Amino acid sequence: MNHRRSPLNSARPALLLTLLLALAWPLAAGATAMDRDTLADPAQEATARALMTEIRCLVCQGESIADSNADYAADLRRLVRERVAAGDTPQQVRAFLVARYGDSILLKPPVKPATWALWAAPALFLGVGLLLALRLFRQARPRAGDAGEDRA
Repeated sequence: MNHRRSPLNSARPALLLTLLLALAWPLAAGATAMDRDTLADPAQEATARALMTEIRCLVCQGESIADSNADYAADLRRLVRERVAAGDTPQQVRAFLVARYGDSILLKPPVKPATWALWAAPALFLGVGLLLALRLFRQARPRAGDAGEDRA
């Protein structure tokens, strides 16, 4: 018996590899785009990168601008680098961003009267949730007197 491989079967590994590379290409392009603009001074670049991990991406909300691929995060990274290159200290850069965007720009906003609700909200929600769960469990539990009535 003569088993000949069809051209399609022999091309499958190459097609699969091409497909995987095509899908991975945007990921690699995004990773290099984030680091394209760096400061010439390594100390300033380290300062800027440390600041970038403390600043919230306004698009992603749960990520720092260092981790985000959003265009707006790239703009904020560029702004941080410009401020650090101009000689601003990390405190000055943070103050500039807070003045422009508010305390929510920081991943760890300061505890002050204006942010008390922000800091207290998780504890309040947890407390309310626990009280509701406790109430539901008490209502669902059969009482000792009720169990005897069901048997009769």
